[in-house]
Amino acid sequence: MSTLGDRLRALGVPVEGPGEESTPTPSPCPIEDLLPGEYVHTDHGATFVAAERHVLDRAHGCATLAAADPLDVIAASAGEPALAHIGIEAIAYIDAETTGLARGAGTYAFLVGVGRYRHGVLEVAQFFMRDPAEEAAMLAALRDYLAPCEALVTFNGKTFDLPLLRARYVANRQDYPFGDLPHLDLLSLARRLWRTRLPSRAMSCLEDEVLGYARPAGDVSGWLIPALYFDYLRDGDARPLRGVFAHNAIDVLSMAALLAHAAALTADPFAEVISALDRLDLASLYERLGRAEVAVLLYQRALEDGLPPLERRRGRQQWAQIEKRRGNLDRALALWEEAAADGELYAFVELAKAHEHQRRDYAAALHWTERALDRVAMPDYAGADRQVRIASLTHRLDRLQHKNEREP
Repeated sequence: MSTLGDRLRALGVPVEGPGEESTPTPSPCPIEDLLPGEYVHTDHGATFVAAERHVLDRAHGCATLAAADPLDVIAASAGEPALAHIGIEAIAYIDAETTGLARGAGTYAFLVGVGRYRHGVLEVAQFFMRDPAEEAAMLAALRDYLAPCEALVTFNGKTFDLPLLRARYVANRQDYPFGDLPHLDLLSLARRLWRTRLPSRAMSCLEDEVLGYARPAGDVSGWLIPALYFDYLRDGDARPLRGVFAHNAIDVLSMAALLAHAAALTADPFAEVISALDRLDLASLYERLGRAEVAVLLYQRALEDGLPPLERRRGRQQWAQIEKRRGNLDRALALWEEAAADGELYAFVELAKAHEHQRRDYAAALHWTERALDRVAMPDYAGADRQVRIASLTHRLDRLQHKNEREP
């Protein structure tokens, strides 16, 4: 027969039996007992700010935390030219840990890490909301700390961190203080600099493949962070949040190291250590910025270093287009002829156009148009537009035959 104690235990009520000792509930551990920091007082109350400082020659993988300079190419690429003229001590790196991925009224940024170069070190300050009632104080302290800053750097902050912070300032009836500051989103930069070589531009992939940095064992996974914070709100025990603070600090340090690495990369794009694939992306970046001379040299160097077939086609095609735009037709023709030797259809078409319209050599234009038709008719032609291509090329062929017949 079950006893009263058995029935209570079945309902989840802790009951001490004979000779049993109850398991004591751990005492709550406040955040200030775990991390170096201080309480910052604002007009909206006090909030806890953890702080640590890092020497600039500290290794972060194969990179260091040395300040990023120069930023002229990166600033132009981001469409933020003012960044090129802002001192590194006026730039803030920001990363927020939140209660979820939504940006609705119920999502909070409970921890905001900020990196700033100050007095010859990289300082990481982490603004922590111990309770939702402290949000206004945390936001005010963050605003005051960032007041001297003239630019922001984030990773995917354009899509997530900054819009969420803006919403939280509005919800607390505080003016959003960062709306007019130049903003560099490193995710957008990474998509330009490493889109060919890397399968992903997630921070974890960039740390591994670009910075050569391995996070310490036990690093908290991002998807666990909201649950750890909710647990803290329930029991007041901040010990499980130690890993969240560490994760956030690493995010800030990785941003600083990544920008420093990217600045060095764009400052010397011909460095021997740069891979051919990265040089190809650098060429595309310089081409978009209108710096054709540098782009041409980078395309040439990338091709000389050796590229896989698809990337070789892309590099040669983009290089030839630059030469065409600059009126350097002989160089463009030579590149298209190389591509035609590899069976690349676009090269046959470009050669036909150039000989028809620029050289007025209709016989040569006919030759390349026929070669293009032969290429489309081959069994290994993978394009889904075969019939459209055949119709267009046949029309070109007819026109060229008439022109050629009229030639004396």
